[in-house]
Amino acid sequence: MERIRVAEVMTRDPITIKPETSLLDCAKIMVKKRIGTLLLVEGKKLVGLISRKDILWALIKKSKQDLSKIKAVDISPKKIATVKPDSTIREALNKMKQVKFERLPVIFEGNLVGMLTARDILSVHPEAYPELEEFTQIREESEKLRRIKKIKNTTEGICEECGNYDILYMTHGNLMCESCREKI
Repeated sequence: MERIRVAEVMTRDPITIKPETSLLDCAKIMVKKRIGTLLLVEGKKLVGLISRKDILWALIKKSKQDLSKIKAVDISPKKIATVKPDSTIREALNKMKQVKFERLPVIFEGNLVGMLTARDILSVHPEAYPELEEFTQIREESEKLRRIKKIKNTTEGICEECGNYDILYMTHGNLMCESCREKI
């Protein structure tokens, strides 16, 4: 792992889209291509990325809006972890563990040149599986803890604002669903 470089194992032609692409089109591309992440590029410059998780978040949080009207760039994370093509697989793996992502865009001189995934690493180093498995378990546990903390501050019932049955949050002395809470 110390001698193999990212450029040797990365996906050279990752699926890219324009930042203005709608979330509905993003979802269609992901299903058609059987991928979990799309890279947003202008020219050859990486300006963002969008994952299945981002689209699901938008679907839940912005359910009143049509997915065909929301642009990918509007929900793309602002900070993106990347890796250089001359980095070693070990360095890339450490970065994946640090940022808790299984995919890293590969950037050379400011331009997108590829994508490195955990699967790419496993294809050349199957012995890295325990490290990646440990990373996955840590991520799952941290998500469970975050959900438990969220649940402790909530209850289920009828929203005092809109009257819908939902998960409720105490806001300004009233029990409100998330969508009513966001309107305040």
